Amino acid sequence: HTGTPPKNISRSQEATGAEGTLLPLRGGPVHSGSAWCLFFALPWSSLPSTRKERNLPLLNSTSATRFLLHLPRPALSVAGRKMGGGVRALMRRKQVDSERTRAAGSAHQLRKELSVTQLVAIGVGSTIGAGVYVLVGTVAREHSGPALTLSFLIAGIAAALSAFCYAELASRCPSAGSAYHYSYICVGEGVAWLIGWALILEYTIGGSAVARGISPNLALFFGGQDSLPWILARHELPWLDIVVDPCAAFLVLVVTGLLCVGIKESSFVQGVVTVLNCFVMLFVIIAGSYIGFQTGWVGYKVAGGFFPYGVNGMLAGSATVFFAYIGFDSVASTAEEVKNPQRDLPLGIGTALSICCSLYMLVSVVIVGLVPYFAMDPDTPISSAFAKHGMQWAMYLVTTGAVLALCSTLMGSILPQPRILMAMARDGLLPSFFSDVHKKTQVPVKSTIVTGICAASLAFLMDVSQLAGMVSVGTLLAFTIVAVSILILRYVPPDEVPLPSSLQASFRLSQGNDEEKLRDTLGDDHGQGASEISDVVVESIKDPLIEKQLYASKLDEKKRRNTAACSIASICIGVLILTTSASVTFLPFLVRCFVCAFGGLLLLVGLGMLCWIDQDDGRHSFGHSGGFICPFVPLLPVMCILINTYLLINLGGGTWMRVGVWLVMGVFVYIFYGRTHSSLTDVVYVPVAQANEIYGSPSSSGFVA
Repeated sequence: HTGTPPKNISRSQEATGAEGTLLPLRGGPVHSGSAWCLFFALPWSSLPSTRKERNLPLLNSTSATRFLLHLPRPALSVAGRKMGGGVRALMRRKQVDSERTRAAGSAHQLRKELSVTQLVAIGVGSTIGAGVYVLVGTVAREHSGPALTLSFLIAGIAAALSAFCYAELASRCPSAGSAYHYSYICVGEGVAWLIGWALILEYTIGGSAVARGISPNLALFFGGQDSLPWILARHELPWLDIVVDPCAAFLVLVVTGLLCVGIKESSFVQGVVTVLNCFVMLFVIIAGSYIGFQTGWVGYKVAGGFFPYGVNGMLAGSATVFFAYIGFDSVASTAEEVKNPQRDLPLGIGTALSICCSLYMLVSVVIVGLVPYFAMDPDTPISSAFAKHGMQWAMYLVTTGAVLALCSTLMGSILPQPRILMAMARDGLLPSFFSDVHKKTQVPVKSTIVTGICAASLAFLMDVSQLAGMVSVGTLLAFTIVAVSILILRYVPPDEVPLPSSLQASFRLSQGNDEEKLRDTLGDDHGQGASEISDVVVESIKDPLIEKQLYASKLDEKKRRNTAACSIASICIGVLILTTSASVTFLPFLVRCFVCAFGGLLLLVGLGMLCWIDQDDGRHSFGHSGGFICPFVPLLPVMCILINTYLLINLGGGTWMRVGVWLVMGVFVYIFYGRTHSSLTDVVYVPVAQANEIYGSPSSSGFVA
């Protein structure tokens, strides 16, 4: 009950035999929103007889079933919990998205312009790059053979596991930042910083690598590799031993300018380019099918059968082509600009991934059937397949598709990074310069320009093909932490909310006013009676039945949360041990088997415990409700963690050394800037139930987290 206490309190009333008389009482558990709350108690007749003879303040009620317990609101330093510096700062978590945490018309708000159609265009355009025009030949020759279609299918299913996790978190937390944003809410500031820092590297290098791949394809339209106009052709600087690529830098700057115009305009252009690319792939499928039926699908009549490299070869091909599905996470980065995120984001992610998987599988079915896998050209498998059947002109059409795919992927690579920079700057981890949003276009223009300049410089000066493996690290880390976030959301969602210093002061003032009103209402003699009643309740609560009623559920919930947290930790440690030991070849076989068995045991124990215990009820009110719900939890997220961790471990030592240097740089940036400038530096954490009443009080009106 909120408001002032009832006024009809009499010190002479008796309630012998009443099942639960209402009492004003000082002391008790922490409660922030009101000075009074209702509490179950024993019948009056069960209280000690010495207490019934004393002159206690009582109140009869028509319901007569509860004590009315007066709860003084303590200072926030007692009710709340402050996250200090050092290691504890790494565990700070920001508040989940809700209607109250972002006021309309904020200076950093992005314009909501995107619908399902535009999200699908962004997802498909960012995913289907020129790799499919090359990857088909390489994987078929070295790993899968005619089973290439199954490799794409298995890789698509593995990517769908991450897509399910992204769909739920994107609909619950529709703000810019993608995996960085989700991990900051569910895991903590330290992990969120590393994810955001790794994604910055991914999108920068990814955009530069894509841009460097466009000029060789464009050169084919001018007669060959060295036939581009001088102003666009690559040139070697002998005194620096550098090959510069003006065409790549120019294309990056053009895309950057387009992204600065507005999300609606840039998504329209990307949609047009993506549709044209899909038409090229449909031509490959239809024309190739016609040739296949005319020639009898000679590629499927090879001596080695459908699995020339066995099932293991097909699975190895799946691990390779999995990276062809990277890109749908760009949809989640635009969550804040979606008109109806609860409905459109899951549809956009799922539809984009389904289209990509279908196109990949159909193209692979056709190309593998036209030419035996061992006779494929590893560099130009599609155009060479048509050339062998007298369609040399198809080379230009396929090259057009490759150029279109690269341009669309370039836009998809540069689009997310400014939004991640903006999200990190909003949280204080980067300078506020990156969080500025243009008043007219309502896009982060400053972040976009900085991103474009950095990507254009890399594309102009460096051959980033050797750094391309670093792109996969950021993506796979993001996929893994998003799956972990789903487990945390379902089993141990944050039960505390950060309360900023500005709201702490206003709430302390509200506390003082409420308590003063309470004293005026009850009078000076209330304190003595309330103290006596406190003794009654304290003595009565020692009864085992009352103790069970009051605390059993809370203790059980705490035990469940601790069990769930340990189970999630067991899964993560088990997956890391299992995948590492399975991938390390220098250990003796028996040692590897023993370590794998130990890691698998930890994984199965953690998974079994999560299947056995109940999910947290707080998941229903976590963020925005009414959106997509990830199915098959905890099995689906655990499979996602296992697959992505295995791929991470197998990226190679050289890639990890280069990524490690970048991450170490990020650690120093966080220590000397992000940790001290974080928006959570001076907050106090209070329970969710307490925060709901704090935000609902008049003193907190107009607050924006």
